[in-house]
Formats: sequence, structure tokens, C-alpha cells
Amino acid sequence: MTLLSKQMKNYLNHCEHQKRLDSKTLKAYRIDLTQLSDFLQQQSYSPNKEGLEKYIERLHQRYKPKTVKRKLACIKTFFGFLEFEKEIPANPFAKLKIKFREHFILPKTIPADIVQKILYTAYRELGKAPQTEYQKKTALRDVAILELLFAIGARVSELCSLSCNDIDLQRGTVKINGKGSKERIIQIGNSDVLNMLVQYSAAFEHQIAQNDYFFLNKFHTRFSEQSVRAMIKKYVGMSGLSIHITPHMFRHTFATLLLEEDVDVRYIQHLLGHSSIVTTQIYTHVTGQKQRQILADKHPRNKMSFTQG
Repeated sequence: MTLLSKQMKNYLNHCEHQKRLDSKTLKAYRIDLTQLSDFLQQQSYSPNKEGLEKYIERLHQRYKPKTVKRKLACIKTFFGFLEFEKEIPANPFAKLKIKFREHFILPKTIPADIVQKILYTAYRELGKAPQTEYQKKTALRDVAILELLFAIGARVSELCSLSCNDIDLQRGTVKINGKGSKERIIQIGNSDVLNMLVQYSAAFEHQIAQNDYFFLNKFHTRFSEQSVRAMIKKYVGMSGLSIHITPHMFRHTFATLLLEEDVDVRYIQHLLGHSSIVTTQIYTHVTGQKQRQILADKHPRNKMSFTQG
């Protein structure tokens, strides 16, 4: 094992046991650091300013700016750790000047009438008769997932990772374990959504009691993110729509529609679990309907009138 490989192993161990990072973050860090190590070894570079400059060039050739930025953030933190532990005299990133030109990409949202159409289709399938017990329970789970995605704006990974202890049906709350092991509690503000969760919980009571997860598949194990995507695709198609909708678009729609209803962006920041308000403010760029309403109702020009001639 090379010195750099050993240092990377120590850093990942620190991230897991001291920083308590989740498994997905650790996996991403491991990939980022391994890619750096492989490049330096293959090209016979040292982990110094020159070697990192060459690696950054390679990253820009292969990845989009956002991905490069994320990978470099991991590597920079790694060298910061080595500097703090006095394994290197200085962080080589201190001598690097890195600039990014990221294209501003607006989050894709779902029009409210399309969300309504998808939910209507899911409820229609649930109400169909006759159905086998399995079909009814599957339809019940699908409606519960769709409703909850739209109701609380959770990431699909957060929703699939919910345990029975995370959902309090008496108080109508959902505890979400977000990125960086940050917890947030979201109130379910709609009685229909809460009622659907109550029905689902009752139907799957025995299976849920035997598992760590709330949403289960036909094998009574964790309902996966990919299964949620496939389920959404199914109901989009059954609704007669020819558009591509992802679980994350429900999250974007949740935030955007709340902004259009004049909800303070800092409340939305908490609901989404963003650590920085800057991340949440991207949604202020997509509320075109609210912008038109404000300019139509509030602009001083609307109080002025003129006659010709």
C-alpha cells in the first residue's frame, strides 16, 4: 500500500467514525479519492501543485463543471485533513486558483394540474374493483408514496429510507434523516395525505413490524428509489401524458409552489433540509407565475392612465 493510499484510508475512516457521514457520501468520497490516486500513479505525478493542476485538467475534460466542483471539494478537504494531522506541511490547494463557469440550470418542475392528473390516476386505480388483495395493497402503497412525495418535498432516497418510527400518524409528522445525518421533522398538513398513510400502515402492519422500513416491495423489503421512478413512469403513462417526470421534480414542484403562495424562503429551506439559503434561492428564479401576478397587481404603472390626442 502506497503512502497516499494509506492516507486516503485513514481519511475515509475519519469520515465514517468521527464525522459520521452516511454510506452514500463515503462511497462518493472513496471513488473521488481513488480516481485521483490512480491518475497520479499512472501519470507518475506527485500529489503536489503540479500534479493536481494536471488532474484538474483531466477532470474538466471528462466531467461537467458541477461534478468537477464536487470532486475537488472532496480532494481539497482530504488534503486539509492531512495538513491538520501534520502529515503534509501545507495543503497544495492553497497555491491553486480554480475558477468555474457553471451554466445556470433551472430546476424542472411539474405544473400543478399535471400533479393533480397523476394523483387522480393513482386514486382511480386504487378504487378499481374487483382487485386481488395484492393489487389493492400495491395501489395503496403507490398512492401513499405519490402523496408523500408531493406533501413534504423529500428526496426519493429520504422517502425510501423512512422507518416506521420516523412516521408519527398520531401527530401527523415525518422525521427525515437528510444529508450529513441532519434530521428534520415535517408536519403533514393535508388530512387526505395523512389518511392515505394511515390506510397504508394498516394494510402493511405485519410486514412493517418485521422490517426496518416503512415502504415495502412485494418481497417485504425496502422499496427502492428505482422502484419509485418506475412507479411514477407507470402512472404518467396511464394518465395519457408523454412527459418524463422524476421523483426529484416533485421536490422542485413542492418548493416552487410554496414560494408562489408567499411562503418565506427560509421556511422552505428548513422543509427541504438545505444547509445554505443559497441552495434554496434557486427556486426564486422559477416562480414566473407569481412574478407576473406581482407585476400585474402591484406595479405603480397600473395606477397611471393616459389619453391620446
